[in-house]
Amino acid sequence: MKVLFIGGTGLISEAVSKLAVRRGIELYLFNRGERSEHVPHGAQVIQGDIRDSAGAAEALKGHEFDVVVDWIAFTPQHVQLDIELFAGKTKQYIFISSASAYQKPLKHYRITEETPLANPYWQYSRDKIACEQLLLEVHRNSGFPVTIVRPSHTYGNTAIPAALTSWQHPWSLIERIRKGQPLVIHGDGTSLWTLTHNTDFAKGFVGLLGHPDTIGEAVHITSDESLSWNQIYAAIGEAAGREPKVVHMSTDFIAAHTPAGTADGLIGDQAVSAVFDNSKLKRLVPDYEAVVPFAEGIKQSVLWFENHPQLRTADPAWSAMLDALISKHGVDAKLLSYYV
Repeated sequence: MKVLFIGGTGLISEAVSKLAVRRGIELYLFNRGERSEHVPHGAQVIQGDIRDSAGAAEALKGHEFDVVVDWIAFTPQHVQLDIELFAGKTKQYIFISSASAYQKPLKHYRITEETPLANPYWQYSRDKIACEQLLLEVHRNSGFPVTIVRPSHTYGNTAIPAALTSWQHPWSLIERIRKGQPLVIHGDGTSLWTLTHNTDFAKGFVGLLGHPDTIGEAVHITSDESLSWNQIYAAIGEAAGREPKVVHMSTDFIAAHTPAGTADGLIGDQAVSAVFDNSKLKRLVPDYEAVVPFAEGIKQSVLWFENHPQLRTADPAWSAMLDALISKHGVDAKLLSYYV
């Protein structure tokens, strides 16, 4: 099977690329070549920029693929370029959407692929929904062979997954725990969340490559393990070697006292319980099983950072933001108790 990954070296896609090569897939990566250290041995790289439509067409000239996966399409404009570029040149086009596109708030706690798509809180999610709608319309009208995959919160060695965190400097969370500095958990920490290790995601995803029953369908790929945010932070603390100090506060308070956009993903995704039904995936990929519990996966992540000291970078601005947020919350709590 000849497969093209647009991107292919990111947090999720790197694990999929490695597994695809191990399973004998003829894998090509189309990207700008800036993360060559993450290209698995055996994959071939075609260098180019997918945002440059003319340049991409020239670089891919003469190629046809059984499957094309775009890991870095975020807007309808992105997928429209893909439609123009790959129509008639692939048997399957996989769009990476997001489980954050599912209805917020949910009418039923258990999420299936039939759960409506609606997210009035996060532009990222609305853009993904618009991409799905465009692709399915083109599929209905012209037979464009789209498959939609919706990851939820997926992590791997290079990530310390949490809610209010520094995405660019994930080690900052571990640093605060080890220094005894408090972290912030939204609400009372009892809402449920699902974290999926990228190696588990890869097993489900590779099973969908070239699968004829997925054309015109959407599938999410997640772990079956659901944890409260209190349990998640406790597991991170155990991996860090110190029980974390935490401050609980409402999501609305966090949004009101952090810079604009900081809490968009929290309000539009993580503050709402997310428990997934993976029955559809398991029908399509019968051997799929998520086997990495978060308590084990986060230990692997911390160990990976321990072995890569150059990547244990701090984010002073994020840490200062947390301190200011916690300080403001403490003042407001004292005032409330005084008036009550």
